[in-house]
Amino acid sequence: MTPAPDLSNRIALVTGASRGIGYHIARQMAAAGAHVIAVARTVGGLEELDDEIKAERARTGRGEATLVPLDLTDMQGIDRLGGAINDRWGKLDILVANAGVLGVIAPIGHVEAKVFDKVMAVNVTATWRLIRSVDPLLRLSDAGRAILLSSGAAHSARAFWAPYAASKAAVEALGRSWADETRNMKLRVNCVDPGRTRTAMRAQAAPGEDPATLPHPSEIAANILPLASPELTETGRIFQAKPQRWVSYRMPE
Repeated sequence: MTPAPDLSNRIALVTGASRGIGYHIARQMAAAGAHVIAVARTVGGLEELDDEIKAERARTGRGEATLVPLDLTDMQGIDRLGGAINDRWGKLDILVANAGVLGVIAPIGHVEAKVFDKVMAVNVTATWRLIRSVDPLLRLSDAGRAILLSSGAAHSARAFWAPYAASKAAVEALGRSWADETRNMKLRVNCVDPGRTRTAMRAQAAPGEDPATLPHPSEIAANILPLASPELTETGRIFQAKPQRWVSYRMPE
């Protein structure tokens, strides 16, 4: 496994930080020295994360957190978040756009409009709004890093996964376009497919699956962390997180 990068004095924004992969990314970034702005709807999960980060800081003197309870369907709230980060820190070093919803696993003609609209609102529109809100702040960093969570569903386009697959394909397109816009800047933008992981979303998608056969989200988070490194040079790529290893590929031009 790649060693965790040194994120001392970096400001990192992580969405969906109250559970699953986002929770462990936030916790590990704090352990690596970052000040984590942890965003999620669930206050209890954010408080648990904060307790873990405070305990780690008491042991090592590294890492802090600022908790932001926010539903990402609150688009104006996302806009205000960028302003608040600017007022307090004047920049942002790392963005991890992790929050997302599955919707339903169903034939495309059976998906209710309100379900489709929510998947697109949370997974796509909120991601775009977040990018728009923090792009100027990431450009002010000496090594801005953006990590957008995607899914293998974006490429497999399996039966019954249409809304989720479409939303993640859109996220990848946003990320690749953003990376191309900023290719000559210090900002690096990459997407990552975490793969099958022991999360609540995976349990919803595959209720008969044995979770013990899947990697823990802390393992996947540790594999994603190198994309936040100030030493990273790659941009516009889509990575697959595998336990103990990385696989990366550039999508066709």
